[in-house]
Amino acid sequence: MLRPATPADLDDLAEFLRAADLTVAALAEPAVHLWLERDDTGAVAATTGFELGADGGHALVRSVAVRPDLRGAGDGLRLARFALDRAADAGAREAWLFSRRSGGFWQKLGFGPTTTQELAAALPDAHQVALFRSTGQLDREVAWRRRLPVPEPELVPGPGPGPAQKTEPAPGPVRASFTA
Repeated sequence: MLRPATPADLDDLAEFLRAADLTVAALAEPAVHLWLERDDTGAVAATTGFELGADGGHALVRSVAVRPDLRGAGDGLRLARFALDRAADAGAREAWLFSRRSGGFWQKLGFGPTTTQELAAALPDAHQVALFRSTGQLDREVAWRRRLPVPEPELVPGPGPGPAQKTEPAPGPVRASFTA
């Protein structure tokens, strides 16, 4: 079952992401929202997440991974959709990501190629962008983007026989901050 990552998950999460050859920078930062699934033995089986940009309108999808022995059942798509939905719930209207190896996967979810410069301009303070800039990796990356749907306000019955009233979408899960 997918659940928000907690401080107690940080070491296992970082180890899992390293094994998947994914970035482990800034996992404990408040702007980084992560979820994971553990198997019956307690081992991390899958992860997903995003980093919300400082402007709130852009999100960097990251940490979407499924353990190799569990791949092929559609979990990657489920996890990616979950992260996209949570990013939209948090107010993001555009999703971005880096992926050199999985372009076909992301295209199934509506992503199209973009430039790393556009991604870096949209998310200049994202931890992964800062890391890639500082190491010179930014120009070697492949960037992707897609628009996110605007959540529809819920209609609730008014106080009387009048029309229904709009309410704002419920906020996403509260992210507990932890330090490494």
